[in-house]
Amino acid sequence: MTDNLLPIKWDADGLVPAIVQDASTGEVLMMAWMDRPALAATLATGEAHYYSRSRAMAWHKGGTSGHVQRVVEVRVDCDADVILLKAEQVGGACHEGYRSCFHRRWDGAALVIEGRKVFEPESVY
Repeated sequence: MTDNLLPIKWDADGLVPAIVQDASTGEVLMMAWMDRPALAATLATGEAHYYSRSRAMAWHKGGTSGHVQRVVEVRVDCDADVILLKAEQVGGACHEGYRSCFHRRWDGAALVIEGRKVFEPESVY
């Protein structure tokens, strides 16, 4: 199915995965889900908006923490079923306090935390 915003193939739940990449470094910051209203809000405001499957509600990235994502570029993959946002991340993208949600690396035996926290979640949430 297509949409008048962008030609997106929404899944059966009306969602599409969105990958967020730092616009200047290329670092992958996070992955979240978007529904039509989230995509429309993102395009209208220039800040990232998503849909939480676990809470069944829309959310504005940084709405609580202040760690917004200013969208620099929107891309759609060749199958039109994944969105890539290139963004300027204010603070951390991860709710655990790290810049990226991908702060854990598999070393062959265990997950190793890399990087340092950029904020303390208890002080924000």
